Amino acid sequence: MITRLLSRIFLILCLVLPLAAVGQDTPTPDYTEWESAATEAETQISDEDTTSADLEDLRDTLVIWRESFLSAQDTNASRIDTLEGQIDALGPAPAEGESESDEIAQRRKDLTTQLENLEAPVKTAEEAYSRANGLISEIDSTLSARQADALMTLGPTPLNPKLWPAALSSLSKTGVEAWASISANAASETGQARLKSNAATLVFYLVIAIILVFRGRYWSEKMTGFVRQRVRGAAGQGVTGFLASLSQIVVPLLGLMAITEAAMVSGLLGARGEAIFMTLPRIGLAYFVSRWLVGRLLYQTGPNGALFELPTARRVEATGMATLAGVMLALGSGLTVLAEIDGYSEATIAVLSFVLMAVTAASLFRLAQIMVSAQPQFVDETGEIDLDPGFASLIIRTVSRVVLMGSVLALALGAVGYMSAALGIVFPMVRSLALMGILVVLSRLVHDLYALMTRKREDEGEPLVPVLFSLLLMITALPVFALIWGVREETLWEIWAQMREGYSLGGVQISVGDLLLLIVVFMIGLGLTRLFKAALRTAILPKTKLDKGGQNALVAGAGYLGIFLSVLVAVTAAGIDLSALAIVAGALSVGIGFGLQNIVQNFVSGIILLIERPISEGDWIDVGNGQMGYVRDISVRSTRVETFDKTDLIVPNADLISNQVTNYTRGNLIGRVIVPVGVAYGTDTRKVETILREIAEAQPMVAVNPPPQVLFLSFGADALEFEIRAILRDVSYIMAVKNDINHAIAQRFTEEGIEIPFAQRDIWLRNPEALTGQPAAPSAPSAQPETQTPEAPHSDSAAGERQMLTDSDFGPDGEADGDST
Repeated sequence: MITRLLSRIFLILCLVLPLAAVGQDTPTPDYTEWESAATEAETQISDEDTTSADLEDLRDTLVIWRESFLSAQDTNASRIDTLEGQIDALGPAPAEGESESDEIAQRRKDLTTQLENLEAPVKTAEEAYSRANGLISEIDSTLSARQADALMTLGPTPLNPKLWPAALSSLSKTGVEAWASISANAASETGQARLKSNAATLVFYLVIAIILVFRGRYWSEKMTGFVRQRVRGAAGQGVTGFLASLSQIVVPLLGLMAITEAAMVSGLLGARGEAIFMTLPRIGLAYFVSRWLVGRLLYQTGPNGALFELPTARRVEATGMATLAGVMLALGSGLTVLAEIDGYSEATIAVLSFVLMAVTAASLFRLAQIMVSAQPQFVDETGEIDLDPGFASLIIRTVSRVVLMGSVLALALGAVGYMSAALGIVFPMVRSLALMGILVVLSRLVHDLYALMTRKREDEGEPLVPVLFSLLLMITALPVFALIWGVREETLWEIWAQMREGYSLGGVQISVGDLLLLIVVFMIGLGLTRLFKAALRTAILPKTKLDKGGQNALVAGAGYLGIFLSVLVAVTAAGIDLSALAIVAGALSVGIGFGLQNIVQNFVSGIILLIERPISEGDWIDVGNGQMGYVRDISVRSTRVETFDKTDLIVPNADLISNQVTNYTRGNLIGRVIVPVGVAYGTDTRKVETILREIAEAQPMVAVNPPPQVLFLSFGADALEFEIRAILRDVSYIMAVKNDINHAIAQRFTEEGIEIPFAQRDIWLRNPEALTGQPAAPSAPSAQPETQTPEAPHSDSAAGERQMLTDSDFGPDGEADGDST
């Protein structure tokens, strides 16, 4: 078991970490021996009687051959590159009907001959590699087909009552024979002598086992609580609590291993007894890991709290169901061992397996029901508990529903007789749920470690780095999930070999190593670019005479250039030839040109803005429609303007280039302020001019040269109109200066008795009696009816004319003497 575990760990590391390419001289494969081995392999593959074990052994042999051929493909690689460079230096070969000098032609012929001789073993290795790879693929296909057939093989139904007595008899027989073997060994002189010689060791193991099993978990829980109380901060308590909680698994498991070792040391166990006692640590591991996971997910205390919110009764029930499923999984592996030792019949295996499978499926079904109603909770950016976040809730409920359907399906398949398929559903679900729980716990540990190392405060937002590490954990676990669900290790090795060899994409061969190298080189280039930008911004450019806008433009340009060079160097270092994608890129560029023309236009406009710098960061601009503010950021697509309302206005760069833009602070902060004011008719205009000039000159922000001007603009409808025009040293204070000048004008005019008029209008009503509700006085009746002629208008018109104002309605001063409002 340990060897298999180490093998899987090594496999996972190989799938995640790149293999270092170490140049070394490899021996030339024996192609004569290979021909014989390949022919024999083809014969065994075509023979349907070849067992799966023989095919596995044959596959291992072919893998060794394939690796040797892969290494042989690098033979003379450096020399071949040199010769190809020499041939390219001679230029292209002459076309038909053309000729070149005899010396160059002879040299080209010699180099070509040398190149062909050096490439011959490489091509032979490539052909042998292709053949070996094909044979391995045939074996994998055969084994996969047999595995699928085994899963869907219909066996005896375990619901047949006639099979139950035989199954119980076989199981009891195993126990009886195991006990009989132990009794016989204990009664024999050899067994007693061995027991006496190992008595001290046996007693030591038993004492250790009793202490660790019965008191170990209690001490572990006490130690976990003690450590939590001595550490401050949620992150520190999370890390130390996790490390201390591992003792809840390790300590009692060591006790069970001590019991097993004591039984082995006694020498009383036979084959069956050893098989039974070897199952004990597995059962203990499943039990303690299940309880530990449930404790970390449902019972964790402290600032971080539990990951799922459940009532106490549901927590206890979930703990029992998870523990029961883990124990059934361990018992299933023990049943497999006993079946091999005692040779159980197919019917007995079906009945006993169905019992374990049914209990496991029932526990999973109930556990899934509980988790559907669970409320996942996490700490949000403000430090408060965020209940039921959408994504986490969606994942949990989806997994729970899959487990519900899988449990029902497994019970149905097992009842019919498809026991292999039923076991292939239930037990992998248990392992998958355990792995998911471990990933969740490890993800939280990564967050706590990052917060502890960076001294991140609890009220800060969620950082990106631990999220990326958690994503890396999930990617690392993908091969483990594949192994859990029956994917053969050899299949994963084949996937890894194919990834090492690379995939062809548009004529470009891309491998995992190339991608990793590309990412590493690009990240290094990106880091150097940021370092160079920081040096420019803080150490170099401040010592130059460039203004702030020019410095920002230069820093931005250096950043774009650094990113471009990083991509170029990364692609070159990875050895990716993009020439094959030139045609595809050309076709895509046409579509991009039409579909993204606005983006391209804004991008080009952004480059123009950075080069010409008509506006810079910090400038006060007016982009039209009354939208004005300070430029805060100029990117390649748009410019961000912070308005005076403290809102961000995103302006496409193309609009700034093509439309009229007013820049109030470009080059300098000098600007002009205009303050209009009106005085009543009859006021001494020279006096007003003097007062206004004194007020303007008294402002500290107004420039002395040129001096402020006071203009008598016009005779307005209601006032004599004046205007103060002054140059400000900082136009950003224009509103403050206007405010101070207006206050000063109001104060001085009040002191000097100067009136600031306002528009007045008199409104006359033709029929004021309509407002008071009094009837109008009747008019005297006319002696004769009026005759309407072209010279004499209609009577209504005449009445309206009589109601019009006349000179008698006004007094001698020109004021109206009638009713007014």
